Amino acid sequence: MNKVILMGRLTRDAEIRNSDSDKKVARCNMAVNRNFKKDDGEQTADFINLVAFKNQADFLERFGKKGTKLIVIGRIQTGSYEKDGSKVYTTDVIVEQFEFAESKNASAVSDEADDGFVNIPEGFGEELPFR
Repeated sequence: MNKVILMGRLTRDAEIRNSDSDKKVARCNMAVNRNFKKDDGEQTADFINLVAFKNQADFLERFGKKGTKLIVIGRIQTGSYEKDGSKVYTTDVIVEQFEFAESKNASAVSDEADDGFVNIPEGFGEELPFR
């Protein structure tokens, strides 16, 4: 079985092209955080190449903007080609399905608070009917 599930942010806007057979093809790159950080506390990430066709390419054309957080379901595909007399190997995720990982509003809020919580102003709790 060849199945991949990734969650990350697009590193650039999706690049849309039409193939020779007149099918729409979208290519982009996704940064996927690793579960650990470097010794200096810096977050590490892998940068995964995504390729989408047909409906998924339409989705990326419309919503595939830099910084968009997505969940991608697909499969790994490897290949190779000749460039300047040497062989270049490729590894791509062929997208089968997309899901938004957050709303537009959530991305604005998450920039303010790294832990996912919003600071409550002082005195706010005094107005609540329960404690």
